[in-house]
Amino acid sequence: MIEVTLILPAYNEAGRIEETVKGAISYFNERNISYEIIVSADGDDGTREIVDGMSKNNPSLKAIGNVDRRGKGYGIRNAVGMAKGKIIGFADADDKTPITEFDNFYPLLKAGWDLVIGSRGQKESRIERKQPWYRQVGSKGFGVFMRLSTGLWDISDTQCGFKFFRAEVGRELFGRQKIDGYMFDVEILYLAKKIGYSINQVPVRWRDDGDTRLNLVAGNIRNFMDVLHIRSLHAMNGMQIEENEVGNDK
Repeated sequence: MIEVTLILPAYNEAGRIEETVKGAISYFNERNISYEIIVSADGDDGTREIVDGMSKNNPSLKAIGNVDRRGKGYGIRNAVGMAKGKIIGFADADDKTPITEFDNFYPLLKAGWDLVIGSRGQKESRIERKQPWYRQVGSKGFGVFMRLSTGLWDISDTQCGFKFFRAEVGRELFGRQKIDGYMFDVEILYLAKKIGYSINQVPVRWRDDGDTRLNLVAGNIRNFMDVLHIRSLHAMNGMQIEENEVGNDK
């Protein structure tokens, strides 16, 4: 039985993917955790081919994806659909949050929490390399807009790319999820709160890598539109998120 499925969404990450995958393999082997790693990679730089080559000596590795860029939400949704682990989660392919942070997640998931999500917004979080100042300002402004739109006031960081789910929870959430782009994180958390799943927010180590694949104008316009659409995409008899908040605290 596979204990953990780790999904690594990637877009043209040929220069980093081998190191990230090897680090994850070493981590799981050192802790005697059975695993599978699914690299969901879009782009044409050879990322999938690198993982395919590694998988010849390790059947626990798999690469999926497209030459065209379909989006992070799309890629993770597809990977969750084929995941076999009792715990399913994802981490950034560029290793912004080290896989060793999973040490703090695993006991919580085994204790019964439905979702355990990384947070850069907790007092104990360690930001080793900050984003540029203009991105920090933009993130704060976006956070206000996002919370006004979705009601996620008690989630300190929706966008940290380090999230893990009990398998049945992950399958249900991603089975409902529709947004293909970056705002899938907001959508997943909105759904989790609306359904009543328990969410534990864990402070993590995080470092900005100085790279971004987001177009500051077109990308942010899409993000704003996606957030505006979340409530209408998942209307349940007109109920608002606050009316069904059960089981979100343990």
